[in-house]
Amino acid sequence: MDTFVCNKLNQWGLSEFIEIFKDQGVDTESLYCLEDQDIDKLITKVGPRARFKKRLNQLKEEENTNSEKEVCPKPCQVQNEDATDLTKILPSTSNTGKRKLDLQEESSIKKPKRQHERFQFTESMILNDVKNIMTHVHAKLQNQETTDLNEFLMTKIRDLETDKRELVGVFGKTGAGKTSLINAVIGVKKLLPSGDVDACTSVMIKVEANALNSNYEAEIEFINKEEWEDELGTVDRFLEDDEEQEKHDDDEENDGHHDLIEKLTALYGEEWKQKSSQQLMDNRYFREIPEFLQSTKKILTCESAIELSAKMMKYTKQGEDKDIKRWYWPIVKCVTVKVPQNNFLQHVTLVDLPGNGDRNKSRDTMWKKIVGNCSTVWIVSEINRAASDGESWEILKSASNFLGNGGECRNIHFICTKSDVLGELHDASPADVQALILNRNLKAKEAVGKEFNKLSKIKKYFSNECFKVFTVSSAEFLKPKNLKPEDTEIPELQDFLQNLNDSHSVTLNYVSGAQGILSLMQGASLKKVAGCCKVVSDDLETNLNCQLDEIREEMREIYTTFIKCLNEGVEKSKSSCKNMLKFFLYPTRKSGSAQYYILKSVVKNGGIHKPKKGKEINFNMKLTSFLSKSIDEEFRKTFPNEGNCGPFNGVINRFSLDVEKLKPKYKDADLQLTFLKTEEEKLKTKLNKMIRDNKKVIYMSLTKTVEEIMKECYEKAAQFRGKNTLQNIRETIQQYVYNFQNSMFEKAKNVMLELLLKLMADILGLLEKDMMESIELSLNTEDCTIPDVSTELGMVQKLCEELSSSLDA
Repeated sequence: MDTFVCNKLNQWGLSEFIEIFKDQGVDTESLYCLEDQDIDKLITKVGPRARFKKRLNQLKEEENTNSEKEVCPKPCQVQNEDATDLTKILPSTSNTGKRKLDLQEESSIKKPKRQHERFQFTESMILNDVKNIMTHVHAKLQNQETTDLNEFLMTKIRDLETDKRELVGVFGKTGAGKTSLINAVIGVKKLLPSGDVDACTSVMIKVEANALNSNYEAEIEFINKEEWEDELGTVDRFLEDDEEQEKHDDDEENDGHHDLIEKLTALYGEEWKQKSSQQLMDNRYFREIPEFLQSTKKILTCESAIELSAKMMKYTKQGEDKDIKRWYWPIVKCVTVKVPQNNFLQHVTLVDLPGNGDRNKSRDTMWKKIVGNCSTVWIVSEINRAASDGESWEILKSASNFLGNGGECRNIHFICTKSDVLGELHDASPADVQALILNRNLKAKEAVGKEFNKLSKIKKYFSNECFKVFTVSSAEFLKPKNLKPEDTEIPELQDFLQNLNDSHSVTLNYVSGAQGILSLMQGASLKKVAGCCKVVSDDLETNLNCQLDEIREEMREIYTTFIKCLNEGVEKSKSSCKNMLKFFLYPTRKSGSAQYYILKSVVKNGGIHKPKKGKEINFNMKLTSFLSKSIDEEFRKTFPNEGNCGPFNGVINRFSLDVEKLKPKYKDADLQLTFLKTEEEKLKTKLNKMIRDNKKVIYMSLTKTVEEIMKECYEKAAQFRGKNTLQNIRETIQQYVYNFQNSMFEKAKNVMLELLLKLMADILGLLEKDMMESIELSLNTEDCTIPDVSTELGMVQKLCEELSSSLDA
């Protein structure tokens, strides 16, 4: 089945029949040939069948009144067409009014939403049309003689496709209403199973769109087999530690025991108590999940959300089912849930996250990467204790490094759930209940806002404009009793996701990029620029060099400031080292047994101790804390997450060859200059992504360098057993830090500066290389093999105008 049939079924609200049509080989041509008996076999239910027949008849009538009766073939068919006439390849798309009318008939939702969907549909059709045109153009180029310009153009066409995806991280303990919130916001009931109050999220769950078919799918990624073997080996080490240390009821150590016992019992039942770690790796325990042993992903596919929810329960540690004998969540790294036909997830992924990472190394690495890639975080807490919920605020504080300078977070939303839960109310009218709920919502927002303003560490990274409080009721949104939908604030979160999807920019970037490529091709085929190409090229090169000099100057000043700040941080780190070690190695508020367990955990895990609840203890971060503080403000100015200025004090976003000023002067080169303008914008987008990715590595390099230097110390300290183990660990850490403090902090500083310098050089190199290549190939190449694309360019220009008018409407 081709994309035309698939799109039509989606538009007509009949997406559940896509697979059936596909299995029966219904393509564009056979769609128009379907008889009543054929339709009866394809769609057995009377209601959907009647709707399908009505829509098909309407489509045929439109085709009969349209002078261009040919329809869009499959992309693979396009490549085989000679097709000098694009009307044979694409349907007419100039009649926006007709599209709007179709959508008004199809939509049964409230007017504001219908307008949004109508616009979204128009946009989708335009993007689809332009993609088909560019597929056709790519096929034309493939049939031409291979030249540098042809190869360049085909690469540019392939590069038009981008997968821009925004991550929204959802934090909060189970029982706070995270899954109900996600289900309500994306409009799919019972997609994610709800966990019991005592459970805590262990497995990361991503929720994103299924763009390939109409099924609900779960993609299950396991930890490595070797990692589970290592984790099983800790059973013996726990037993050894118990023999060395006096028996006690300290919460810190019990957390570690209970966590491991919970995992073993979930996977093996009570069997694990009689088995060795080697026996527990027997294949018979993993018969249901051979993918774990094969290091591949397991795919669950269902027709409904509720069916998928039940199937994936054993992999997520959420929900209750007494029939499940073996739970697999202990060895699952991540579950990706894919939802079909969901407008809120087009370019957005929601991620249900554990609060402070994970004791398992690969899960923790994935946690840090995902949190660092989140553009938005939702902190979820029940409204009756939101402001005083220490755990929620601790989650935010512990993740702040990965969200701020070490990440790309632009929005923090504190979401107070269950706003409709008021307790016992006698003889209260719906109006009274509504007033009570809304009044409490206002008080909760004020209290949470005040609490946020107390967090100096968070405020260092995020302004008040980044922080917003929502008071939501998923239950009232799904089944209204006392509140209007807008009072539940779920629609406001849905609007936020729609804006985050930013499908407009995806479409606009593709269409404008396509117009630029076609402009270059048409300009090259006309060969009008031959007489002035050298002069135009010289002017552009002069502009490029001026812009590069401006960027170099800005970078030079930033680099000098970084050196100054880091030098101050090195000196502060050295002078404060003794006190820092004292507070870390000899804490006054911890018992001897607790200190023993924490330090044992720190040296076993590369300087990091992760309690089951509460704040992570990261000794590497403590060692680099003064270095980080010294650079934090300048780093945030240089690489801002919020605002429109952009990195390096806006000098990248200001980069321009001023082609618009050159167009009146060089009218024969207008088409080539149009191409260069679109290339300039695409390159800036590419550079901003590169900078965003690299700045995280640069910032976290301070801690990573110290962690690498301290590795030898941790390995040595982890070997101690028996009497005086605690004191031996303390002395080993203390002596090692004293011996290496001068070189350690200097090296951390130098690594950060080297990475910053490399990023600066890469930016300048990429700008110069890519823009010079584009200038050279668009103006200085004599190529007789470029096909005529005047028809294609005209069509894309019209579509671009149609898109602009849709945006303005």
